[in-house]
Amino acid sequence: MAAAVIEAAPIGSDAENGSSIKVEGNQKQEVPETNNVEEKEKEVEKEVNKKEKEGEEQSIKSDENVLSVEENKEEKQQEAEDSKDGNENGEKEVVVNKEGEEEEEKVEEIKETRFSDLKEYEKKALLDFKSKLEEAILQNKLLVSVTNVKQVESEKKEEEEAPKEKELEKKPETVQGNEQEEYAKLEESKQEDDVKSEKSEPEADAKSEKSKQEEEPEEDAKLEKSKQEEPEEDAKSEKSKQEEPEEDAKSDKSKQEEEAVGKVVEEKEKSENVTVLEEIKEKCTPEKEEEKKVENQESDVDKDISLWGVPLLPSAGSEATDIILLKFLRARDFKVNEAFEMLKNTLQWRKEHKVDSILDEDLGLDHLNSVAYMDGIDYEGHPICYNMYGIFENNELYQKTFGTEEQRQVFLRWRFQLMEKGIQKLDFSNPKGVSSLLQINDLKNSPGPSRKELRIAMKQAVGLLQDNYPEFVARNIFVNVPFWYYAFNAVLSPFLTQRTKSKFVFARPAKVTETLLRYIPAQQIPMRYGGMKRENDTEFSSAAEESNVTEVTVKSGSTEAIEIPAPESGATLLWDLVVLGWEVNYKEEFVPTDEGSYTIIIQKGKKMGSQEESVRNSFRNSEPGKVVLTVENNSFKKKRVLYRYKTKMISA
Repeated sequence: MAAAVIEAAPIGSDAENGSSIKVEGNQKQEVPETNNVEEKEKEVEKEVNKKEKEGEEQSIKSDENVLSVEENKEEKQQEAEDSKDGNENGEKEVVVNKEGEEEEEKVEEIKETRFSDLKEYEKKALLDFKSKLEEAILQNKLLVSVTNVKQVESEKKEEEEAPKEKELEKKPETVQGNEQEEYAKLEESKQEDDVKSEKSEPEADAKSEKSKQEEEPEEDAKLEKSKQEEPEEDAKSEKSKQEEPEEDAKSDKSKQEEEAVGKVVEEKEKSENVTVLEEIKEKCTPEKEEEKKVENQESDVDKDISLWGVPLLPSAGSEATDIILLKFLRARDFKVNEAFEMLKNTLQWRKEHKVDSILDEDLGLDHLNSVAYMDGIDYEGHPICYNMYGIFENNELYQKTFGTEEQRQVFLRWRFQLMEKGIQKLDFSNPKGVSSLLQINDLKNSPGPSRKELRIAMKQAVGLLQDNYPEFVARNIFVNVPFWYYAFNAVLSPFLTQRTKSKFVFARPAKVTETLLRYIPAQQIPMRYGGMKRENDTEFSSAAEESNVTEVTVKSGSTEAIEIPAPESGATLLWDLVVLGWEVNYKEEFVPTDEGSYTIIIQKGKKMGSQEESVRNSFRNSEPGKVVLTVENNSFKKKRVLYRYKTKMISA
């Protein structure tokens, strides 16, 4: 019964409320229990996941640590190896640097010794010249071959034709511009006509009305006539219809002909366009052409190019190269560009005239062997070249040498051949060596300026020698100079450089020996010029005998006795003696040592004139004594006496 009551009890009663509270309370307690379990499971899962993640992270860290340790080991090994290599390389670099520094020091020492006589700006000019020459040789721009000359000429022609083509291209534009101007003018004229027509419309209307009134009867008459003429027109129209097929056939033929002509024209235009395009392509590929040129230049580069046997490539390191380059620099006052152009022109001139092989040529001018020749050296060792123009006083020889232009050209070639022979005697290997010649030009009895052919040939020779053999003449001495030559020299002077003119020395006939003795030792001066040198001399042939020359000065109004000792009998005494300008009394005698013996007169006393040559004499003594040479100066000027001697013992 109680249970029934409880089930039937209303919801709002106290009992129900209490039971309901309890039930609800029980339900509330049960729900959090299930939630807690789920939460605990989730927390457990989270903790498991955390531990797994921590384990994975620890494993990754351990792996990373292992890898880092291994990498550190490898890096340490590499550092150790690098340190070893670095030490070895450092030692090598130190050695190389030391060697390089030593080489640089040696080069600087060589340069200092080589350029010791040069000023700073001269040294700089030489270095610039060498760098420019090196670049020109490596780029094959020093010598211009015949093909290169043709290429240069063709390029010049193309350059000249280019502006013409541009003008032709501009012409269509100008034509178009003219057409536009004409069109504009036409439009303006049309507008003016419209304006005029507007103004003239009312007047035209009035006139038209009058004309209509006047023309009405006339029109009626015309209509009647036209009616009568209609059958005639119909007949004509029939004839024209018959003629129309013939005209259509003719027009078809003309169209076909026009189409054929058009095709031919189109084909020609296409071919012309193709050729133009090909030309444009050829012009538009300069890079390929330049590459080909560069390849050809590299294959044709001549690094062994030389001049007078001296390599011109500065990087070859030859001292002789500097000597040759300095010649061109000095000839152009150390102006690098001018010196470089001079060198290029010289090489080109030698190539065109085949000067390098000129020594092997037989020019058939044996009759000129006495005109110019090499003989002797001066105080500084320069070979001496003598030019004897007096030989051309012979008219037959003159005409044989200068009669025609061809003969004059052969003479010039012979002169260059002589110059090349002289250069062979020079030494370019040593900066202090002899690298130039001394020239003596004897104008005694030489033809005057009236000889036009000789004057032209000499002018050409001087110009070519000056331009192509720079600084090869240390001094140019003119002896026995006549008065007319000073006027001739004034005419020739403008064609010579100041440096060339500074090397000229002129000597009148009375001053020849004195002038030559300033530059040449007496034993190297020929007898005809007051020296002691004889042709094919076998007596004073050694250098020691030649250099044994003594000079004595005899004052005015005094006498000088020159003694040559002969301590032993059976000897032969030989001597040479010359007095500058002579005009003295001279005698020779042998004086024995024994006072009881007689003095022997070798040469009686006589007066020696100013034109006397050197005296050579000998004496064989039969007893000890001396040879006495007596010079008595009765003039008002002091005299210079030069002599030498030698003693030859005769073996039993």
